[in-house]
Amino acid sequence: MPFIDGGDRERIGIDIARKQHGFGNMTDDDDEPNIVTSSKSQSVLIDGVRFSIEIYRLETDSAWTLEVVDPEKTSHVWDEQFASDSDACDAAIKAIESEGAVAFMRGDNVIPFRS
Repeated sequence: MPFIDGGDRERIGIDIARKQHGFGNMTDDDDEPNIVTSSKSQSVLIDGVRFSIEIYRLETDSAWTLEVVDPEKTSHVWDEQFASDSDACDAAIKAIESEGAVAFMRGDNVIPFRS
C-alpha cells in the first residue's frame, strides 16, 4: 500500500480513482463518472488515534478503493482494489490494528508530492 502525503485529500482520492479506472486524462468537458462513497466509510479510534476510513468507487465500476487518513491528514491509499466495501473496511481495520496506529504515522513510509 503506498502512502501519499496530505493536501487536498478529496482531490487526491478522486484523481487516484480515475487513474486506477482509466479516466486519468479526462477534461472538465467530458462526461465523468460519479464517485460512490460506501456506507462502510467511517471514523475509528485505534490505540487512542482517530483514523478516517474512506471507501469509494466509480459509479461505472464494481471494485472498491480503500483510503485511510490519519490525524495528520496523510492519505494512505491501497494499490489493490476490493470486491466489496466490507472487504475494504475489514482490510483497513486489520492493517491499523496489526501494524499499530503509530506505524501509519511514522513518516518514513510517505511518498511526498513533487514540488
